[in-house]
Amino acid sequence: MKPIPSRSNCLFLHFFAFCIYAQVTIQSPPNFTQHVNEQRKVTDRTSRRLIRTYQLYSRTSGKHLQVLGNKKINAMADDGDIHAKLIVETDTFGSRVRIRGAETGYYVCMNHRGKLVGKIRGRGKDCIFTEIVLENNYTALRNAKHKDWYMGFTRKGRPRKGTRTRQHQREVHFMKRPTRGQRVPAERRPFNFINYPFGRRTKHIRHSGGS
Repeated sequence: MKPIPSRSNCLFLHFFAFCIYAQVTIQSPPNFTQHVNEQRKVTDRTSRRLIRTYQLYSRTSGKHLQVLGNKKINAMADDGDIHAKLIVETDTFGSRVRIRGAETGYYVCMNHRGKLVGKIRGRGKDCIFTEIVLENNYTALRNAKHKDWYMGFTRKGRPRKGTRTRQHQREVHFMKRPTRGQRVPAERRPFNFINYPFGRRTKHIRHSGGS
């Protein structure tokens, strides 16, 4: 005959089974915010990249960022200049982007001294910038490799070293503008006021002040 389990053993087995059941059924919900923040730091090479074309207007110089053929970068271009047309590629599903000149093909990068330079290949983190939308609706571009360095220009349009930039400075504030000939999305177009001719009923309501 098999030995009959004692009452204490049965209670222990029930308690052990209950603990296992609790560990399986009671789980904390997934933290999607943490997952998104972690994925923003990693280059996404599997998803389809979003490519945009626009100009970057500098708040200080009053001109546009341009990438020249000698790999120099400044903010001295007029609206519609061929060197001011930029191709912006997303690096992750977040707000990290790579910026290159449409005319020259050079990527906007930041070297170890905080100087903006043009590179033919923009694979490294020094060529990746995080778009930060500020409270004044301007956009700041923070370098992914050097976390406290921003893209910035002086009033004369000369590049400002990243070591001397801060997010609140006017030198690092930019505004995205469409290139000449580019169609503006309907939600960004200004309102058009249409003056309809007054009819007989409209004139009567207007003079009487009724509704």
